[in-house]
Formats: sequence, C-alpha cells, structure tokens
Amino acid sequence: MSDLRAVVEQCVERQRRYQQRGQRLNEQNTKAALIDPVIGALGWDLFDTDEVHREYKRGGHENPVDYALLLLRTPRLFIEAKGLGENLDDPRWANQTIGYATMAGVEWVALTNGAEWRVYNAHAPVPIEDKLFRSVRLENDINAAVELLCLLSKENMGDNRIEELWKSFFVDRQVHTKLMDLFAGSDPAPELVDLLDSRMPRLSREEIRQSLVRARATFDFPTSVAVVAPVQGRPHPSQAYEPPGQRVAPGPVPAMPAYKSPVTRSSKRGPRVTPDERRLKLVDLLAAGRLRPGTKLSGRYLGEQHTAELLADGRVRYRGEVHNSPSRAGEAVKIAVYGRDITDTRKATDGFDFWQAQDAVMGDVVTLKEIRRRVASGR
Repeated sequence: MSDLRAVVEQCVERQRRYQQRGQRLNEQNTKAALIDPVIGALGWDLFDTDEVHREYKRGGHENPVDYALLLLRTPRLFIEAKGLGENLDDPRWANQTIGYATMAGVEWVALTNGAEWRVYNAHAPVPIEDKLFRSVRLENDINAAVELLCLLSKENMGDNRIEELWKSFFVDRQVHTKLMDLFAGSDPAPELVDLLDSRMPRLSREEIRQSLVRARATFDFPTSVAVVAPVQGRPHPSQAYEPPGQRVAPGPVPAMPAYKSPVTRSSKRGPRVTPDERRLKLVDLLAAGRLRPGTKLSGRYLGEQHTAELLADGRVRYRGEVHNSPSRAGEAVKIAVYGRDITDTRKATDGFDFWQAQDAVMGDVVTLKEIRRRVASGR
C-alpha cells in the first residue's frame, strides 16, 4: 500500500509535466493517473468492487457516479471525477454530485479534477455552496492536501472522523460570520458599541465607534484533527515531513487550517496575515504608490469575472455604487448574483482576497492581500 504523501507528491509532479507539455487529460486518463493512486493510498482496495465501485448507480435509470467507496457494502463516500483542467467552479458539477448523494442517502461527496479536491456534506441543511467542507489544490499545499485526504481514508471513514470535524466547523462558520458582522465596515453593530460604552465610561460613544471603524478584527477557530494514518505501521505523513532546515519533533498530528470565511476567491492557503498588514487600508496602498486611482479591480465568482474601480479615497465603485471597503464591494457582487435575500454566510467576503489588481511597482496582477503584504514587509 502506497504512502499517501509520496503519492500526492507524485501526482503533483505528473500535473507539472502535463502542463509543461501543454497536454490535457480526459476524464478516464485523469482517473488513472491522478485519482486512482490517491484512493489506493487511502487504504481502499481498487480491485474489490465491495469497496470501490466504479460507475455506481443506485437505480437502473439514474446517472452513475464515478466512484462509490463502500464499507460493509454500503456507500459511505461518492467521488465525482472531471478531466484535469476542468473548472470545478462550474456549479453544475457540485449540483450533480450532491444530487447523486442525496438520492442515495450518502452524506459525503468529493469532487476532483486530479489537481484539486473539494469535499462536501451532501446532507447539510444549507444551500449547496455552503455544503463545502474543505477544498485544496495539491500543488499549492501538499501538507494541507494530505491532512484533508486522510479524512477520506477507509479507516477514518469507518470511524466517521469527518463527521465530528464537520459539526464543529458548521458551528464555527456561523459564529465567525456573526462576529465579523459586529466589526464590519463603517457602521459597527450598536450592541457592540453599547457593550464597550458600559465598560469604558471615560470614552464617549463616538470615540468608541470610531475606534471600531479603525479596527481590523480576526478570529481563529483551531480544530484538532487527530486523524488515523491510512497506512498502519508508518507515521502520519504530516508528522513524517521535515521542512528544509527544520526538524519536526514527535507529537500530535498538526491541526487543520483555522477556519476562513466560507466563500473566498480561491482555496489557496497563504501566509498568516500579520497585525501590520491588517492595519493597512486601500488608501494606504494608494499612498505607498502600489495602487493608483482608477485602477481596475477584478474578481471571479461562480465562474464569472466581475470588475470594479478603485477611487482616489480608497473606496471601491462596483456597478455605479460606491463601497467603503473591498469586502463590501465583494459582498455587492454576491448580492448581484443571488439577490437581496442572500444569507449572511454566503455573502461574507474577504475583499482583499477576492479582488485582484496590478501592483504599480512590481507590474504583476495579484490579490489586494498580496499587495498589502508587500507593503507591510517593505518589499
């Protein structure tokens, strides 16, 4: 049985080789080269149809799902495969796969094109977009890929470890959204101002309110994973890995990434945002010469490109409406797509991660978050 980390690294190397050649893989070749090896490394027997059933149908007239992974001949996980290079943002793919699972009574679904894996809870009582549990691109973060994929191992699916993590994730996501709403934008929640006013009698309500407008709040919800390695007798791949020049001491399996806003521009896990970065606003990036008034901002959402304009005072104009922050402008994109009845959870947006712009000094087009990081670090 293969070591999962080694298999993930091998898959990344294959992807890069195909990309260098300009070679596209159809669905069948993607399964053979990039998906089957991962399933095997997770402890599932690819040659036993009682464990891995390909082109699975619950009924004779239904469309099949690419893989059904079974325990005691009962499907526990559906995997829907797409060809390498297929855009998983197309809502048809998630709708289709989750529809299969709902009809079959299967809770967990994975959607993958070999380069990216997305895991959904098909039974969660929320809109399809919010059923997404975690996603990862293998080449962006091998450690995160190993941690997520381990949850899909035969042993961990048998222990239902993923269900335990989902419960805390589901609660944390809602709490996170409400906490961010308290601090959002230029009009902090009156109840938060009231609370601080009652505890800080020497400050006026307006002083407190203005301080909250300047604040950049962040909330982390660390979760202990403690998953079982899919290959018995070997250390968990995340423990076995040693970054260059740094020895990893024995200890518990590293925690999964802290929860981030559920809808973001991408699934990349970048460096942790520092307090110095959070203090910088768009007007500071303009003053530093890294952005220029009138700069075009672009953001992709549900497969569509949206554009906005950066104004000289650091505000953002989208569809003729001016917004006080990039996050508010990002929310406006989602309101334009879904309408005013959009839920707070779906609307929540990290604007610095959502929007891209040209760095006026470096000349490349990157996220506002990356430009902010460069300014904070003096690059």
